[in-house]
Amino acid sequence: MALRDTGSLLVGLLLLFHTWGAWAEVVVSMEDRVEVSLRETAQITCMFTSDDGIGGMTIQWSYVTRSGENQRIYHQDSLMTNVEPGTPYTDRISVNSTGDIVLSIRNVQLEDEVEFVCLVTSLTDGSAEGRTKLLVFEAPNLPTIEGVQTGISVNEDHPSVIGSCEVKNGYPKPNITWYKGNTPLRSIPDVVNVVSSITTESSGLYSVKSELRMKVEKEDKDAQFYCEVTYFVPGGMSMTETSLINITVYYPSTAVNIWVESPKGQIKEGDTIELHCSGNGNPQTAIFTIRHLLDDTTWETNMLVLENVTRQNSGVYECISMDMDTVEEISQNTSLFVHYLGRATVISEKNEVYQGEDLNATCNAVASLPTETAWLKDDKVIAKGHILTLQDTTFDTAGTYVCKVTVPDIEGMETSGTLRVYVQGPPEIMGEDFKEIGTFDSTVDLSCNVRGFPVPKITWTNTDGKDISTSPQTVTEEGAESVVSVKVTSNMIVFCNASNEYGADAVTFSIKAITHTTTTATTTTTISTTVSLVPVKTATPIPPKKIKKEGNGVIIAVIIICILLLAILGSVLYFLYKKGKICGRSGKQDLTKEKSNKDNIVVEMKSDNTEEAILLGVNGEKQPPNDQ
Repeated sequence: MALRDTGSLLVGLLLLFHTWGAWAEVVVSMEDRVEVSLRETAQITCMFTSDDGIGGMTIQWSYVTRSGENQRIYHQDSLMTNVEPGTPYTDRISVNSTGDIVLSIRNVQLEDEVEFVCLVTSLTDGSAEGRTKLLVFEAPNLPTIEGVQTGISVNEDHPSVIGSCEVKNGYPKPNITWYKGNTPLRSIPDVVNVVSSITTESSGLYSVKSELRMKVEKEDKDAQFYCEVTYFVPGGMSMTETSLINITVYYPSTAVNIWVESPKGQIKEGDTIELHCSGNGNPQTAIFTIRHLLDDTTWETNMLVLENVTRQNSGVYECISMDMDTVEEISQNTSLFVHYLGRATVISEKNEVYQGEDLNATCNAVASLPTETAWLKDDKVIAKGHILTLQDTTFDTAGTYVCKVTVPDIEGMETSGTLRVYVQGPPEIMGEDFKEIGTFDSTVDLSCNVRGFPVPKITWTNTDGKDISTSPQTVTEEGAESVVSVKVTSNMIVFCNASNEYGADAVTFSIKAITHTTTTATTTTTISTTVSLVPVKTATPIPPKKIKKEGNGVIIAVIIICILLLAILGSVLYFLYKKGKICGRSGKQDLTKEKSNKDNIVVEMKSDNTEEAILLGVNGEKQPPNDQ
């Protein structure tokens, strides 16, 4: 009985000791994973509970090799700490035991992506361990995209290559997703095919390349494609996108269009027209034909050039497209109208009128648009409207009138016609009523400018009635003009005569030559004087087809008498001068100084207010009394 009680007591003590030991064991707590970027510092925390405290603990850090064995890298007890030599972590780890035990790994590499073990051993509480997986991340380079450079036909039987995307140097492996617009593309048999390839670089990082193949449709010509790259980073995921690409889609035409490329706006005769014909397919593989429906003329081209068009080019033009792939014919029409403006037609009841009569004329042109008409003379607008009325005509009315017809709606569309108006009447010699010309030349040019219609005949005569014309007359816009060269040897009279069937007119030119002779004891000098031309407008009205000349004789007689009287008066004055009766001088003194002044040219000038004769030197200065 006693033995049995003793046994029961021992069993109870053992059970109590076992229960107390289990309650006092070491407890270690660690994270399942720690994430860190490549080349950064990782910190792995080992948390434990024990009654012994850190001083009574043995701590050991190790990692699990690729073969599954534990490789110790750190050991710590109450007396010392030791980093295991010869391991990949010998120079890169440190342990902080203040509070929780923290293992720091510097310059983390891809090979560090292993499981780390923290083993804690107590002197009284036993031992416990925890494990943490270290995960290493590296963000990849920016992705690149490249689209196919050639066109893709919608008639292809199999999916065609659209482009390729590539992303390099990421860890873990990045993922590539293709998008068309905002829609992600997934592989669909015979429609969409995404093929990816993975390359492990020498650094251990991953590069991924993805190629998109797709069966295109016409609507894809405007589509935009790009790639989205997703990759892991510590604490989550990140994403980046490529640039957009377009593709060239080949598709047949389903419609055609024909239009006038130039000129823009309304078309007028004389323009050059460009007709263009195009389908909505890509590329333009069709054969185009342009046809003029009015006369059934055809041109095998997609661009028709019509030069110097006329109203006959108006009509309907048809563009016909024959697609080489589908052998389908489609067409489209357009209308073309060429505006026209005919030649201006000027109609006048007559173009020759007598002075004082009226004249009416009209100007018209056939046009497809409203027109405006203006009449011009000497480039000046004198009337507007298609009717021109000239009242009480004179010689100033005669000339060329231009009728200008324009179309205001189209710039540069105009035409014109002319009307030549002749005003009949007796000749009228133009010029001043009095004209005086001084000259030292022995030949004088005289001119007559005459207006009248029919064109007057101009003749030049002298007092003997002799025709002295030296050149034929010139017909002018208003009538005629004549020039004669007269050799002056003495006083003479020249007549300019103009006549036509309605009358005559004449002008008398009086040419006076004054000559003085001075005599010395040994020398006699003759001096030519100034020639004075006095055209006198005779204004002789002459009935039609008759020329009057009776007035010329009277004028000639008066001029001759005046010349004789002047000669007599000059002789008397000269005689008195020689006798010394003038200015108190003797007749002998007038020869003493003539030798020094024998080269002076002396001109006698007559004044209307005095009878005194004054001798002038050749330079025009009055001679002093002692030198006269």
